[in-house]
Amino acid sequence: MKTSDFFYELPKELIAQEPLSDRSASRLMTLNKITGEIMHKHFYDIIDELSEGDTLILNDTKVLPARLYGVKEETGAAIEFLLLHKHTLNEWEVILRPGRKAKPGARFVFGNGELKAEILDVINDGNRLVRFEYDGVFEEVLDRLGEMPLPPYITKKLEDKNRYQTVYAKNPGSAAAPTAGLHFTNELLSKIKAKGINIGYVTLHVGLGTFRPVKTEDILEHKMHSEFYVLPQDVADLVNETKKKGKRVIAVGTTATRVLETAGMNGMPLKEATGWTDIFIYPGKEFHVIDALITNFHLPESTLVMLVSALAGRENVLRAYEEAVKEKYRFFSFGDAMYIY
Repeated sequence: MKTSDFFYELPKELIAQEPLSDRSASRLMTLNKITGEIMHKHFYDIIDELSEGDTLILNDTKVLPARLYGVKEETGAAIEFLLLHKHTLNEWEVILRPGRKAKPGARFVFGNGELKAEILDVINDGNRLVRFEYDGVFEEVLDRLGEMPLPPYITKKLEDKNRYQTVYAKNPGSAAAPTAGLHFTNELLSKIKAKGINIGYVTLHVGLGTFRPVKTEDILEHKMHSEFYVLPQDVADLVNETKKKGKRVIAVGTTATRVLETAGMNGMPLKEATGWTDIFIYPGKEFHVIDALITNFHLPESTLVMLVSALAGRENVLRAYEEAVKEKYRFFSFGDAMYIY
């Protein structure tokens, strides 16, 4: 199977540059994975697509304001840090721009000196391991000094940091938002619960690898990035009970899907699990856990388009995307949503 099999034409003007003022007012395309039938709705209509006893699984990761702008202590030269992974309490793997000459021992200053960093080592792909120095709580310092690491296709400055967070974001650690969840409001979630639909939360810290293009012609030669996840026992129990009753498990986003399907590789019933996943889901792969998926519209030739194609069929998905372009849906992180059932 070739990467080019998952290409579609997308006019640049359809890439959403900012969120709608009302999260749940985005458009919603529904796609029947069996018949290929497409319908056009709004996201707040999602409640009508869910039945009593169904279970929604959401990713409660919280995006770190992980882009820092500072200067080299010795020369005053400008530097940009992008935080990737926490190794220990004060040590992080980061991307530096420009970073080619930044060697171990180099020191950098951010803000009015309330945050400092020293390079410890050069590691994977030229990234750096750095140690931060600060007073107080690191997340609070980061919240004051950092900016949201928006995807490269969003060029407009985000005025409100919270609009790149889900309303239920809880566990800090992501370099990107689980964007399918951005459409939910607290009011909509309350209505969903009142209808008798279960809600469970998993955590998967989204890495920048989610935007990494597939550069191999044969998709099987593509190496997936790893992301840290947590599936709590109570959520595993909820999924098991839902399945036992013959009801549906609906993942909110490809990240929640990756958690559930990683755990599902060990067979059912699910058990609590924590670790790193590099699961790659593409057409031909079997789904063990999820029955339906709420997701956004993804980049051409991306692993995420491959994942939704595995669920609904490549032809159905590409036809749906063609319809979305024709109907001028908004694409990618701040764009509209799709419900595959």
